[in-house]
Amino acid sequence: MASEPFLDLATLNLNDVAVSKEEIFKVNPQRDEFEQLDRIILIDLEAGMAVGIKTQTPEEFWTRGHIPGRPLMPGVLMIEMAAQISSVIYHLKFETGGKKFFGFGGVNNVKFRGSVEPRDDLIMVVRAKALRSRMAIFEAQGFVDGKMVFEGEVTGLVL
Repeated sequence: MASEPFLDLATLNLNDVAVSKEEIFKVNPQRDEFEQLDRIILIDLEAGMAVGIKTQTPEEFWTRGHIPGRPLMPGVLMIEMAAQISSVIYHLKFETGGKKFFGFGGVNNVKFRGSVEPRDDLIMVVRAKALRSRMAIFEAQGFVDGKMVFEGEVTGLVL
């Protein structure tokens, strides 16, 4: 059974820009095929929460081979998106200016509950369970058309 959503998606304006792609680039090193975040539409550093969005296009690198005839976003890219939002929260909360490398430390309790396909808007809600200067744990939930398609926990470390 899926967890309760962290927030009411109906309260979100999907056109908002709380953190732009250019601002994300200042703290996250991922580029090209590994840019899994178009923008952050809501951020609350005091609560350690952010909501990011990525519109999946028919030109995504995975559409050709995962799965031919029925392209499905690989689950590992949903985890990557959650990690990238977690990294933005970390860098902005601790005002690192992107000068620290905040990388994967682990994933737990991951469940895929639906598919993400080309032309879908994947909305990822991430909130901190523990947020310290060298390590943080975040819970994440991903949604397409209001349906939870992903949930899990991402741990990040300063490397």
